[in-house]
Amino acid sequence: MESLKEMWALVCEHLKASCGEVIYDIWFKPIEIISFDGAKAVLSASEFMRKIIEQKFANELKNAFNAVMGFDVEVELVDPSATAPAPVPAADRSAVASSLSIEKNTFETFVVGSSNRFAHAAAQAVAATPGAAYNPLFIYGNSGLGKTHLLCAISNEVKAKNPDADIIFTRGEDFVNLIVDGIKKKTMNEIHDKYRNCDVLLVDDIQFIAGKESTQEEFFHTFNALTQDGKQIVLTSDRTPKEIELLEERLRNRFEWGLIADIQPPDIETRMAIIQRKADTLGLELPADVIQYVAEKIKTNIRQLEGVVKKINALVNIEGSAINIAMAQVAIKDIMNDSRPVSSVVNAIISETARTFGVPQSDIISTKRDSKTAKARQIAIYIAREITDLTQEEISMYFGNRDRTTILHSIKTVSDSSERDSALKKTIDKIIKNVQEQ
Repeated sequence: MESLKEMWALVCEHLKASCGEVIYDIWFKPIEIISFDGAKAVLSASEFMRKIIEQKFANELKNAFNAVMGFDVEVELVDPSATAPAPVPAADRSAVASSLSIEKNTFETFVVGSSNRFAHAAAQAVAATPGAAYNPLFIYGNSGLGKTHLLCAISNEVKAKNPDADIIFTRGEDFVNLIVDGIKKKTMNEIHDKYRNCDVLLVDDIQFIAGKESTQEEFFHTFNALTQDGKQIVLTSDRTPKEIELLEERLRNRFEWGLIADIQPPDIETRMAIIQRKADTLGLELPADVIQYVAEKIKTNIRQLEGVVKKINALVNIEGSAINIAMAQVAIKDIMNDSRPVSSVVNAIISETARTFGVPQSDIISTKRDSKTAKARQIAIYIAREITDLTQEEISMYFGNRDRTTILHSIKTVSDSSERDSALKKTIDKIIKNVQEQ
């Protein structure tokens, strides 16, 4: 390992795979690594976080370190007050987060098939002549199909041709938080200067700005300023502009100005190519029957395909296992709905409920109490009770450590409402179906 940061980044990748992104973002993303002496890793975490991690996720954390280092690592969580790093300015947080994964995602590493060829070609055209081809370019499709990869590829291509280009890569949820922070701290002028004067603006999951009045107002003026100056905007979403509820009509119209391109789940040939490409990057030789088996089992999510290849690679490196169908079954089982870790199931419930109701995932486990967020939260809690074996106390841990009365009230409220409201019941059933098919 070249550095502590490199080691911690690898550990974090394992934690995301084992726990899911929502759980990772809540409990592990805020952690900083302080030291590693070859036997013990010291991490900083608040008292509340330390308590939850030690109770619920100690094994996941230890296993992640063991997978990266190849031997048992002792993990100690300590008070961060004495070693807290300097805070990152709000306007730069999304750029810092995005920079960790942008460089590795290029057009060369994007596997093109019939399901994504149009979106890929459009992204290449935009990268070749920013502001001149399609503006904005709006790419939509379900999670895990490569939308973010294309945004990264555009960023890399533009930067390669023009190293001085001012490129902003952010997420819709981060932009919302940025505006809230800017209003609170009275730094909106700095945000205007930064966002309205860039050369390329890339926004992942733009649907999260819907329903946020001040954020939509700011993005409207940012959009106008950039397009009037011939600057490029690329947006991604899990649905078309017309399908984004609570999106202002003036923004909806502007999102449809340029080109709308969709990404569909890959066909089996493309899935096999993706598996082969990921194996090649890891220096892993996979038999043809294993590649086909994995491609047949996982049909709708590229991240899951890549996750299985990573798991096979880990089994080879750590346990020296032979690569065969039996090993592929072991690698897949944590992703299939009948054997996923409960944390992954809850992560999927929160993610799918947030997507359905158009709210940020982080809001569902936050203290926000507006009616839309509260409804989504109650439904997520209800579904967690319906399709997992978690107790009410354990469910509480995943939803901001709410008290037992709140959990009971949420379950009863949704149960009673769904009996009276057939449309609500259909929505809940659809969420459950989507979670179980992931």
